[in-house]
Parts: sequence; C-alpha cells; structure tokens
Amino acid sequence: MDQLLNDFSLGLFLVQAFILLVLIFALRKFAWRPILDALQIREDSIQEALDAAEIAKKDIEKLQSKNEKLLDEARLERDDILKEAREASNQMKEEAKEEVSKISDKMLEDARNAINTEKQAALTELKNQVATLSLEIAEKLLRAKLKDEKAQKALVDDFVKELNLN
Repeated sequence: MDQLLNDFSLGLFLVQAFILLVLIFALRKFAWRPILDALQIREDSIQEALDAAEIAKKDIEKLQSKNEKLLDEARLERDDILKEAREASNQMKEEAKEEVSKISDKMLEDARNAINTEKQAALTELKNQVATLSLEIAEKLLRAKLKDEKAQKALVDDFVKELNLN
C-alpha cells in the first residue's frame, strides 16, 4: 500500500482524469442521445402494442356483453320451446364463452410475448452499441497515445517492470 502511495504521480493522475472526462463527454455527446432515442422508440412501440391489446380486450368485452344480451333474449324465447331446445342453447352459450375466453387469453399472451421480445431486442441492441463505442474510443486513445516509437518503447518498458515486480 505504501508503495502505491510513493509511486503516485500527479501528472499521470491528471491525464487519466482528463481522459475520463473526455470519454464521459464523448459518450454523452455521441452515444447517449441515440441510445435514449432508440429506447424511446422501443417504448413507444411497446406502448402501442399494449394499447392495441387493451382495445382488443375492450372489443372482446363488448362482444361478450352483446352475446350476453342475445343470450338473455334467447332465454326468453326458449322458455316456450321444448326441454331439448333449452339444453342445446345452454351448450352453445358455454361454447361461445369458452371460445371468447380462449381468444382473449391468447391475445393477451401474444401481446406479453411481443413485449418481452421487443424488450430483449432493445437491451441487446443497447449492449452492442455500448460495446462498439467503447472499443472504438479505446482504439482511438491507444493509437493517439502510441503514435511515436518512443511512447511505444516506454509502454513496453513499463509492462516489463510490472511483470518483474509480480
């Protein structure tokens, strides 16, 4: 620990701090806005999918209420029909309810799956963009730092010294 404090170089510290600030500024200026825009577009498309699913659910509920009204009317009419006709209408009513339930459950599940897929795609795209930008910045910094042969030799000497210490 004492050796680290003795080897502290203010100049190196300031250069590293400056490089960090430049990196943060560059990321903020060139990467942050496109990433946020891409996320906003994804969020909007997911919200549109949710809204569409909600509208579809409301339409299904309207259809169910219409079906219920029709079934109530059918019940009034079927009172005059034989017992066999009553059993047949009850069976059709149950099948219609099951069908509507299956359709609404399927639509909701499809919407959830689409949302999850879009979310994963957005996260993957974000990770790829951050990795690409980081590599490009690191490459440019290394190229700028190691332009001349003297800087390259000094870097190699430093690495050799560090390897001998360990």
